[in-house]
Amino acid sequence: MTEKTGTFVVTHAEADSVVVQDVDSAQVHTLTGNDGLEVNDVLEATLAPEPPLEVSWTLIDVADRRSVELVDSDLEPTQHSKSLAADAEMGELCQHERAGRGEIHVFRVPGDRVDDAARDVLEDDETIARAARLEAVRVEVRRDADAGVLSVRYLPS
Repeated sequence: MTEKTGTFVVTHAEADSVVVQDVDSAQVHTLTGNDGLEVNDVLEATLAPEPPLEVSWTLIDVADRRSVELVDSDLEPTQHSKSLAADAEMGELCQHERAGRGEIHVFRVPGDRVDDAARDVLEDDETIARAARLEAVRVEVRRDADAGVLSVRYLPS
């Protein structure tokens, strides 16, 4: 195998090993050693397989490292997000760009399921991977049970 360069999310971290996931291919790599990496860290990095079996990997270069903060906000979705959801089918995803950088995902959800949906988003590893692809450092989940709206804001630095 050869070196691999890409964007990786730390999904598990222990004192002597780390598991990272490639955000584009979803391929998982186990790194030997841990130089202070934590779950939800995002790395723009190069990995190399360790001989002779090439089962585990070594982190050989880190071009960028950032952490993604997950926030369960007590704020409601914006009026714009609510209006997008009002025109959507139940469960449908509406995406729109934020002013500047970032992206907002809005879902129409049954009112009694909004809290469950928010929890699912906050616990899903794919939320962090999506944040990494969007170059976000903060993911903010807002909800309004009365309107049946959940918004997920991917915010850049």
